[in-house]
Amino acid sequence: MKFSKFGDKFTAESGILKLMNDLGNAIAESVAGKGDIYMLGGGNPAHIPLVQQHFREQMEELLASTNGFENAVGNYSSAVGEIRFCESLARLLTKELNTEIKPSNIALTNGSQNAFFFLFNLLGGTTTEGVKRKILLPLAPEYIGYADAGLEDDFFVAAQPLMRQTAKNRFKYYIDFAKVNEILKNDEIAAICVSRPTNPTGNVLTDTEVAKLTIIAEENNIPLIIDNAYGTPFPNIIFTEATPVWNENIILSMSLSKLGLPSSRTGIVVACEEIVEAISKMNAIINLAPNGMGVAVASKIVETGEIIHLSKNVIRPYYEQRSQAAAKKLDEALCHAGIDYYLHEQEGALFLWLWLPTLPISCEQLYNRLKDRGVIVVSGHYFFTGLDEDSLDDFGKIVNANYSDGDMLPFNKKHLDQCLRISFVMEEQIINKGLEILADEIKQVFDEFE
Repeated sequence: MKFSKFGDKFTAESGILKLMNDLGNAIAESVAGKGDIYMLGGGNPAHIPLVQQHFREQMEELLASTNGFENAVGNYSSAVGEIRFCESLARLLTKELNTEIKPSNIALTNGSQNAFFFLFNLLGGTTTEGVKRKILLPLAPEYIGYADAGLEDDFFVAAQPLMRQTAKNRFKYYIDFAKVNEILKNDEIAAICVSRPTNPTGNVLTDTEVAKLTIIAEENNIPLIIDNAYGTPFPNIIFTEATPVWNENIILSMSLSKLGLPSSRTGIVVACEEIVEAISKMNAIINLAPNGMGVAVASKIVETGEIIHLSKNVIRPYYEQRSQAAAKKLDEALCHAGIDYYLHEQEGALFLWLWLPTLPISCEQLYNRLKDRGVIVVSGHYFFTGLDEDSLDDFGKIVNANYSDGDMLPFNKKHLDQCLRISFVMEEQIINKGLEILADEIKQVFDEFE
């Protein structure tokens, strides 16, 4: 069958498709009892008992109430989303962000992936005057789901990061503002977009970095998009200090997914009224209206503010403990195997970001070898969308002993093919066994190339 350019683009192989297929297939095989699968790949949140109890109780109340269930499943909302929910959310965010947010500043979408498809193509791409405008990602690596969301090719441009060793076997990416400003001078940029915490690395931009990006965006008369899917004030999967921010030039994207409702596909866009109106118009054409079930289940905890308590006192400590335990296990396994490695500082989100600076094969080849042993991770090469590889040095062997805490590390082309994203949300015994197999397979790779 002959597809259009749109059809060819959105039916091509993509990193996000591979990730979601791996997730779905792994769950199906696990349910069917087809061997041991160690799912360390997808971004599915954990099933936290206390959180799920709240959602179950709300669903039971919905079923017991007069017309509650019928209204939730039987009626369309407006194109901007369920109005009462937007009003409750505006009150909550006004309090938590210490700035006035009105219901007219909020639009709901069918998940944040849907929101970013809308936002990127609303702002980026070719204008009616024929000018090609791009989305700037100021800190690579960045979320895999952005890569194919643009309707046109060459849609993103990314700034390579600064890297610093922070401790033995630890490092952190920082924004290179000189690179950001260089891109802004040489390219037509429609918006700046960054996730906080960053998926895949768990990096949390400092308040200073966010403030600098805010000023840069305003000076260039473009919006700053902050992907807050894991951030504060909810679901607050963030293990360091970070102040949430919003103003009329910031587009804040949030979600109910990492709160524990991924299948509800409820995205939240907080923006100026012009952007919110545009999202509602796109909603009407593409979706008619946003999904209402997530709103129905979460309405009460938003209205009462319980969502903040759950995020701060249940969700954050749960994932922080999981993160620390997984990193400790991975440290033990890799050190025992004598492997040269770095982990990104664990500042938030659901992942460990593993860098193998002397890996003799590509991270995609390693991904396939691990998959053959039942361990599902995500190859790191998918996360460097928009980076100009030709501008990077094609050399540089990193050896831990050569660097001290605080030293800058060289970022080169090889780095793009030396990283893995590892999820730590599954049951502890699955994580531990999966990490043991991962370390063993990496050791086998090094042994084969000695």
